[in-house]
Amino acid sequence: MDINLVFQIAAVGIVVAVLNELLVRSNRADQAMLVSLAGLVTTMMLLVRQVRSLFDLIKLLFGF
Repeated sequence: MDINLVFQIAAVGIVVAVLNELLVRSNRADQAMLVSLAGLVTTMMLLVRQVRSLFDLIKLLFGF
């Protein structure tokens, strides 16, 4: 695992938190929820890529 993944996830979290706070304060809670959901989906896509890479490595290791 590369440290860049941790920084990417942290950057997504910071951007989502700032946008969420701005939208909530401007009485747009529905859009804030959508921004939070988009941040969650983006983070999950980053993690799925890494998990797939891990499974490929395990398959290669055990010769499947």
